[in-house]
Amino acid sequence: MPILGQSLGANVSGRFADAFKVLIDEACMLAEALLSPRRIIEDVEQMRALQVAADTLEATDPWRADVLRSRASRIGLR
Repeated sequence: MPILGQSLGANVSGRFADAFKVLIDEACMLAEALLSPRRIIEDVEQMRALQVAADTLEATDPWRADVLRSRASRIGLR
């Protein structure tokens, strides 16, 4: 039984470490965004331009509109 308790304790501490790492990564990304908002603003402007272009193409070329929307949705993931 002590082996089971040790493995559960290790599992909990491993999950805690993983969660803490994710928290630190998110905090670093937030700090980076707050220190350089220009990049975020440029990304949002680019996404908006792609969405507007997709809206104008929707009636004549729906496939191309979908491609533009797909590109817009991936801008923030770089």
